[in-house]
Amino acid sequence: MKKIKYYIGAAALLLGGLSSCTLDTVNYTEKDQTNFPQTTNDQAQALAAIYQNLNVVNANPQMSWFYVAQLASDDALGGGGENDILMQAEDLLSVSTTNMTEQFWKDRYQGIMRANTLLDAMGENGDPQTRGEALFLRAYYYYELSSMYGNIPLTTTSQKVEPVQATAAQIWGQILQDLYTAATTMPATRRTDGHVDKYCAEGMLGRCWLYYTGMYCNGEDLAGLTSTSYSPLTEVELPDGTKLTKQMVIDCINDCVNNSGYSLVGDFRNLWAYTNRCTVKDYPYTSGAKDKDGNALKWVEDDENGNANPSQTERMFSIKFNKQASWSTTIGYANGYALHFGVRGTACFPFGAGWGAGPVAPNLVSDWKAAEPTDMRMNATIQNMQDLQGFALGGGGDFLQESGYYDKKLSPVEAKKDDGTVSVCFENLMYPDNWSVPGAENLQLNNIHDLVLMRFAEVLLMQSELTENADGMNKVRARAGLPAVSYSLQALQNERRFELAFEGLRWNDIRRWHIAAAALDKQTGTKIYNKGIEQLTLVLVFLILLVIMLRQDSRRNRKIRLVCQRVASSRTLVGRCFFYVHQMVIPYLIIVEY
Repeated sequence: MKKIKYYIGAAALLLGGLSSCTLDTVNYTEKDQTNFPQTTNDQAQALAAIYQNLNVVNANPQMSWFYVAQLASDDALGGGGENDILMQAEDLLSVSTTNMTEQFWKDRYQGIMRANTLLDAMGENGDPQTRGEALFLRAYYYYELSSMYGNIPLTTTSQKVEPVQATAAQIWGQILQDLYTAATTMPATRRTDGHVDKYCAEGMLGRCWLYYTGMYCNGEDLAGLTSTSYSPLTEVELPDGTKLTKQMVIDCINDCVNNSGYSLVGDFRNLWAYTNRCTVKDYPYTSGAKDKDGNALKWVEDDENGNANPSQTERMFSIKFNKQASWSTTIGYANGYALHFGVRGTACFPFGAGWGAGPVAPNLVSDWKAAEPTDMRMNATIQNMQDLQGFALGGGGDFLQESGYYDKKLSPVEAKKDDGTVSVCFENLMYPDNWSVPGAENLQLNNIHDLVLMRFAEVLLMQSELTENADGMNKVRARAGLPAVSYSLQALQNERRFELAFEGLRWNDIRRWHIAAAALDKQTGTKIYNKGIEQLTLVLVFLILLVIMLRQDSRRNRKIRLVCQRVASSRTLVGRCFFYVHQMVIPYLIIVEY
C-alpha cells in the first residue's frame, strides 16, 4: 500500500512539473518533425502534402517555371495587356519588379522540405513506392528551380542548415541520383491514380539527363553556357561516389518503352480538352471528324462513368484538379494556366476568355509549314483566330504582342448548352454537380482539366535522341500520318518542337542544344499587333514624327544630316523604314518646310 501511495505521489510530482514547464511549451496535438511522420498513415499524409505543392503554384502561375518556359521560348510571345508587364518581361528575359518570381521559389522549397522530412523519417528501408515518389518529387522541384535560376541552394535533409549555393554539377548530380534511385527501386507497376510510378521516374531521368549533359557540356561558366558547341557529356558523377552513364539512362528509357504499359493514344487530337463530348460536336474543326479507325474524336479524360479512362495511357505525369477548387490552398487551386493562356478580351468559341498570355509566335507557324506542310498536328495545336467567329484584333482594346494565333493545348474550352447559350468552361456541363460554388460559372475556378507535364511521346523521342535511332521518333510521326525519316539531330529537334509544342519543354531544349540565340533571333521582324494595330504601323508613325523633327533641324546641323543619311542607307529594318519615310512620305507632307 505504501508503495502504491509512493508511485501516486511521484506521478503527481511529475505531472506537476510538466504542467508548469513542458506542457506550457510543447503542443502534443500539432504535428512536427519530432512526431511526424511515423506510421504508414502518417507517411501517406506526408506524401500527399508533397504532391499538394505541385498544385499550389496555380495560385500564381505567372511566377512558375512552366509559365516562364512557355514565354521565354522562341515559340511564344509575352502577350497580355498594358498592366501585364510580368508576362512581357519573361518573354524578353528581363526583370519587371524585384523578386518577381519569389513566391514560386518559396513554394518549391516548401515542397522540397516536405520531401526531405518524409525521406529522413523513412530512412533507406521504407516502402519503396512511397520513398520513390518522394525522391521523384524532390528531384522534379529541383529540376524546375535550377532550370529557372541556375545555381541554387541544395539541401537533402530536414534539419536546419545554412543554405549554400551549389554548383550545377552538385545540383544535377543530386537530381539524377534521386531519379535513378526511384527508377530502380520502385515496383514495376503502372499507376492510374495520379501518383507517379517507376516509369515516370525513368522518363524524368531521361529528360534531366539530356538537359544537364547538353546544357553544361562546355562548362558552367558563361562562356560555356553561351557557346554554340554541342557535344553532350556521356557520364555524370553522383553524390554517392558512383557514376551514371549514358547507357544506364538508355536502359531505363528502353524499360519504360518496352515494359511500362504506357503507349500513344490513337489520335493526337484526343489528347486535348477541345475534343471533350460537350464541345466536340459544335467546334467546326472537330465536328464530324473521325480518327484513323473511323471513330468519333474523344478526349482521353472524358469517361462518362467517372472511372479512370484506360485510353489515358499516354499521359504519365500531370497536375490534377477537382471541383472543389477555391481561393483557399487547403483545397487547391484550379488550372490557372488555362485562365492565363485564354483568349484576351473576349471568348471565341470554343476557346474561352483569359488573360492572353503566350500568343503563338508567327515564326513557329512559318517554320512548321516549311518543314512539315502536311503535319496534322499544326492545326491540332494552333488556332488561326481569323477562322473563328467573333474574333477581332485588340482583345478588348489593350492586347499587346498579339499574333493572331493561339495555342489550343493550354487554352480554356467552352461548351454550348441545350438552349444555345455558351458555358464559359465545358467542365460546368460535363461535371454539373457539387462544385464549391454550385451553379456558378466561374472562368477562374472552373477550369479543372489536367495540366500535362509528361507524355509517353516524349519518352519515345528521348529514346531516339539517346540512341541516335529513328524508331521512337517514327512511331510519333506515324501517329501524325507522316512518313518515316532517317535519324538526324535536326530531324529530332523538329520533331520535339512540333510534337511537344507548348508543353513547357522548348526553352530548355534550345538552351541544351546551344541554339537559343539563333532560334530566338527568328522572332525578329515577325508581324505582331499592339492594341489591334500592326506593329510596323506604329514604327512608321514614330519614324514620321522623328523624321519631321530631324529634317527641320538638319538645315542647321550637319551632324544630324549625316546621321540621317547613314541610318537611311543601312540594311536594317529600322533603316529601311527610315528611308521609306524620308524619301516617300515626307515629301508629300505640306506641313514640312525644307
